[in-house]
Amino acid sequence: MGQKLTLDDAQNALSGHLIEKAEMIRDKYGFDIDYNTLLDILSDEEVVRYPVRLEFNSEVLEQGMFAKAQPVSENPSDGYVIFVHEYFQNQLEVVPALVLYHLVSVNYGDFSTCKDAELFGASVLGMEQEDYYQLICQLADEIN
Repeated sequence: MGQKLTLDDAQNALSGHLIEKAEMIRDKYGFDIDYNTLLDILSDEEVVRYPVRLEFNSEVLEQGMFAKAQPVSENPSDGYVIFVHEYFQNQLEVVPALVLYHLVSVNYGDFSTCKDAELFGASVLGMEQEDYYQLICQLADEIN
């Protein structure tokens, strides 16, 4: 009988997969992920599990939230909308960092954590995880 896998085993496997996916994105799109490159990434079925579109709209966001991913329907294959606070609509250079954070929940659902989102975003952007976390916090603070 095989060894029983633990939640930690699953989390470690997810972390490894997130890093591999981030490396694939960097290999394909480079380190300079601007807004137009982000849109290319979001339409890449090798990178994004389900269709995704962006919408600048804070009405669906809770107070203090910079963005959130929301399924279009109960069927994930119908796609997601990542709502980004409209405060960032004229700061497109920071939108990739905000959206990459939420792309993890599109690809991995409820199993993913905020640490997974930080790891993925930092890995795609070639940043240290703590630096990425600080960037996200700074951007979130701008809307409060």
